[in-house]
Amino acid sequence: MKMNKSKRKIYRLLEMVPGILIWLTFAVTIGLSFVRPLWVIYFIIVFTLYWIVRINYLNIYTVVAWFRFRKELKINWFEKLQELPDWDQHYQLILFPTYKEGIEIVDDAFRHLKESSYPTKKMIVVLGGEEGDKDNFLEIAEKIKEKYKNDFFKLLVTVHPKGLPGELPGKGSNVNWMGRKIKKIIDQENLKYENIIVSSFDVDTCIHPDYFTYLTYKYNTVEDPTHTSFQPVAIYHNNIWDAPPMVRIAANTTTFWLLAELLRPERAFTFSSHSMSFKALVDVDFWETDIVTEDSRIFLQCFIKYQGNYRVEPMFISVSMDTVLDKTRWKSLKNQYLQIRRWGWSIEHFPYMIWNFFLNKEKKIPFLKKIKYMWNFSEGSYTWATAPILLFVLGQLPLIMVNETASTTVVAQNAPYVLQNMMIFGMFGLLIYATLSTLLLPKPPKGKRWKYIFMFLQWILVPVTMIILGSIPAIEAQTRLMLGKRFHLGFNVTKKVRKTE
Repeated sequence: MKMNKSKRKIYRLLEMVPGILIWLTFAVTIGLSFVRPLWVIYFIIVFTLYWIVRINYLNIYTVVAWFRFRKELKINWFEKLQELPDWDQHYQLILFPTYKEGIEIVDDAFRHLKESSYPTKKMIVVLGGEEGDKDNFLEIAEKIKEKYKNDFFKLLVTVHPKGLPGELPGKGSNVNWMGRKIKKIIDQENLKYENIIVSSFDVDTCIHPDYFTYLTYKYNTVEDPTHTSFQPVAIYHNNIWDAPPMVRIAANTTTFWLLAELLRPERAFTFSSHSMSFKALVDVDFWETDIVTEDSRIFLQCFIKYQGNYRVEPMFISVSMDTVLDKTRWKSLKNQYLQIRRWGWSIEHFPYMIWNFFLNKEKKIPFLKKIKYMWNFSEGSYTWATAPILLFVLGQLPLIMVNETASTTVVAQNAPYVLQNMMIFGMFGLLIYATLSTLLLPKPPKGKRWKYIFMFLQWILVPVTMIILGSIPAIEAQTRLMLGKRFHLGFNVTKKVRKTE
C-alpha cells in the first residue's frame, strides 16, 4: 500500500502492537511471579480453564466436521452435478507455482488432475516457475508438457522474472504473474470470468478425484458464488509415513484446526490450496506481490473490495499435500519450524485489517463483521504465541516463587493439584486427535503396518511440539514484525522430499 510519511508512521505503530502484547504478557507474568505470585497463580488457573474450554469446544467442532467429511466423501458428486443446468459451461483454472521441486512432485500433481471425475478438457492448467531456477524448471516443464499435452483444454508454462520493482520473491508474486498472463489468453478466448473457477494450489497438491466436480456443484448452488472462496480440507498424506513424529503432529494439528474452522465459515480465512471466482480475482487486481501469506491475504483483499460481502464456503473434500521432509530428521524439523514461522507471519494482516477496517473511511464494512473478524484473528494469533509457554513453562514459576506466608493459603496449597488435574482433563482431547489421525491415514507401505502403533502414540509429544513448532515460531514472527523492516521475513520455500522404496 502506498502511504505518505505520516500514515506510514501510524501503520508502523500498528505493526508493533502484536509483538508488544506478547512480550508484555511474558514480562508481567515473570515480574509478578516474584512480587505477587498469588496473583499469577489466579491468572494461570483462569487462563488454563479458558484454554481447556476453548480446546474442548474445538474438539467438538473437529469431531462433527470429521463425520461430515466422511459422509460427503460417499456422495456421487458427478451425478448431482449433472442434475444442474449448464454445469459444463464452467472452466477450471489451476495454478501450480513451483520453485526447485522435483519432477516426481510435479508429475504426481498432474497425474491426480488427469484422474479427476471432472472433464479435463474443461481445465486450464498453468505451471509457473521462477527465473532463479529457470533451467531446471524448463526441463521439468518440457517433460510435463510432453506427457500431458493432450489431456487439458490448455496447458501453459510461465517463468516469473526476478527483481521486479515492489515485489517480494515468493508464491504471491509468482501467482500474480501467472494470473496476469493467463488473463490475456482468457480474454482472447472470450471466456466469461464468471464461468471460470480458479484454484491456487501448492505444487505438491494432489486433489481428490471428485474435487473439481464437488467444487463446481458448490459454485452453482451457493448464493453469490463470485463473492465466495471455497476451502477444502488440507491433509498432509503424500509422504506422511516417512515424516518425523513432531512433523506429523504439526501437520495433523493443522488439518484438525482447518476441519474445525470449516464448521465456522463466518470466521474463516482461506488457507493454502483453495479456489475462488476468476472474476473476484480480476476485481481485486490479483494477488499482492509484496507479502508472504498470500493465501489468507487474497480473502481479505476480496472482503475489503466488496465491503464485507465476501465469505468462505467450506468444502468437505480433501486435497493431499506433502509434510515437510528433508534428508535428515534435524533438517526436517528445522524446515517445519521455518514453515510454521511463515504461517505465523500472517500477523502481517493485523495492521492491514486495522487500517482497512477502522482507519480507512472509504470502506463501509458492517461494524459487527469488522469486530468479529478482527477479534477472531487477533485472539488466535495471540494465544497461538502465548498459550503453550504460559501453560507449560511460565505457569510453574509462581508456584516456585510463592513465599512461605502465601504458601499457607488454600489457593497456593491446592494450585499444583488443580492445575495438574485441569491439564490431565485437557489432554483427553489428544485421544480424539490420535484416533482421528490414525483413521485418516492412507495405507502404509508394504510391511510397515506396525507403524500404526507409533502414529497413535506420537501424540504424547504434543506439549513439546506446541512449544517448539507452535509458540516459538509464532513469537519469532510477531517479534520480527514488531522490530521493523530489517527483521521482516522473506518467503521461505519449504523443501519436500519423496522417498522411494
